[in-house]
Amino acid sequence: MSKEIIIVGGGVIGLSTAYYAARKGCRVTVVDRNPEQREGCSFGNAGMIVPSHFIPLAAPGMVALGLKWMWNPESPFYIKPRLNLDLFRWGWKFWQAATPEHVRRSAPLIRDLSLASRACFEELAKLPGNDFGLVQKGLVMLCKTEAAWEEEAHTAAQAQALGIPAEVLDARQTAKLDPKVTMDVHGSVYFPKDCHLTPQRFMAGLKQQLDWHGVKFLWHTEVTGWRTEAGKIAALQTSKGDLTGDEFVICGGSWSPSVARDLRLNIPLQAGKGYSLTLSEPRQLPDICAIFCEARVAVTPMGKTLRIGGTMEIAGLNEDINPARIRGITNAVPKYYPEFKTTDFAGIKPWRGLRPCSPDGMPYMGRTSRYTNLVVATGHSMMGLSLGPITGQLMAEVLTGGTPAIDLQLLSPDRYA
Repeated sequence: MSKEIIIVGGGVIGLSTAYYAARKGCRVTVVDRNPEQREGCSFGNAGMIVPSHFIPLAAPGMVALGLKWMWNPESPFYIKPRLNLDLFRWGWKFWQAATPEHVRRSAPLIRDLSLASRACFEELAKLPGNDFGLVQKGLVMLCKTEAAWEEEAHTAAQAQALGIPAEVLDARQTAKLDPKVTMDVHGSVYFPKDCHLTPQRFMAGLKQQLDWHGVKFLWHTEVTGWRTEAGKIAALQTSKGDLTGDEFVICGGSWSPSVARDLRLNIPLQAGKGYSLTLSEPRQLPDICAIFCEARVAVTPMGKTLRIGGTMEIAGLNEDINPARIRGITNAVPKYYPEFKTTDFAGIKPWRGLRPCSPDGMPYMGRTSRYTNLVVATGHSMMGLSLGPITGQLMAEVLTGGTPAIDLQLLSPDRYA
C-alpha cells in the first residue's frame, strides 16, 4: 500500500525527496510558503556539483578566519553583530565542532554523498526533456598567492587520499586548462569530477517530473502548527487547512527551525546569506567553473551567461541586500580575470538567498526519535544543490521503510537534542 507523504519545503531538497518518493509509488504533497515563481537558494546559486568540497564548514582555522573577517562587511564571511541567544548557541557549537577529528570523521561521508549525488544528476540528465545544462568538465580552484596555492595543494592531497582526483597546476598549466578566459593567478588545483549546471533549468525540469508523477503542490501556504497524537504527527496545520498523511518531511531550509518549533525539536540552524550576479554578455566565457580561493567567489558559465556569486553573511532571516557584500564580490573578479571590469556589473540586479547552516557544517537527514513518522532533511549550507538528489533518494528509502545505501548516523536530526 502506497504512503501519503506531506513535504514542507519546495526547494531542491523538498522536490528531490518528492521525486524519489513518488517514483516509489508514494502519494506526495509539497507545501511551500512561497509562490510557485520563487527565487530562493535553489535558483540563484552557483550551480556547482562538488565532490571536491569534502571538508565541512566547521573545520580547524575557520573560527579564527571568521573572527578576522567579521569586522569587514566586504569580506567573504560576515556575522552581523546582534544580541541573539540562538546565534550565541550556534557559534559555541560551531567552535566545538571545528576540530581535525570532526573533519576526519565527516570527510568520507561527504565524499560518498557527493559522488552518489553526481551519479543521480547523470541519471536525471538522461530523462526525456530534462536538459538542465549539465557540464562535466570539472572545477578549478584559482589561487592568487603562493600561500593559498600551497594550502589548496594540501587539500588536493587529502582529496587524493579519499579517492577524489585532483591535479595541482602552475599558472601556465592553468591557462592551458581554460584558454577562453584570461587569468592572473599563481596557480590552481583542478578537480575533474566536479560538474556544473543551470539551477533554474534543473528546478524547472524537476517540477515537470513531479507533475508527471502526480505530485500535488500547495504554494503560498504557511505552516501554522502541528497536531500530534501519542508520538506521531496526526496532521500538519496550514493557512489552507489541515493536511493528514502517513509521513511528514521538514525540508524548510533556513525556516526549518521555525517550522519545527511547536514540535519541541532542537535543530540549530543559522541562515547564511549568499549573493550572485549573472552577466548576460560577459567579456569572456570560461568553459570550466571556478572558485577564487582567497576571495571565496564562485564563477560558473551557464549557457551564454556567466554567474558570479559568494559570501556567507550570518544576519538572521533577513533577505535585505547589503551593498558592501556585493562590492566584495564584484571587486574580486578583475583580480583573477583581468579582462573584466567592476563596471561590467552596473545595473545588474543582485540575487540573494538564505542557506541553512548547521553548526557542525553537516546536514540533518533522517527520522527523529520524538515522532515515529517525521523525517528532517535540511541544513545543507552551500551544498544544497550539490547534495539535493542523493538527499531525496536516501529520504525516500527512509520514508518507505528501506535501508539507506549510505549510513546516516552522523547526520541524525537528534544530534543536538
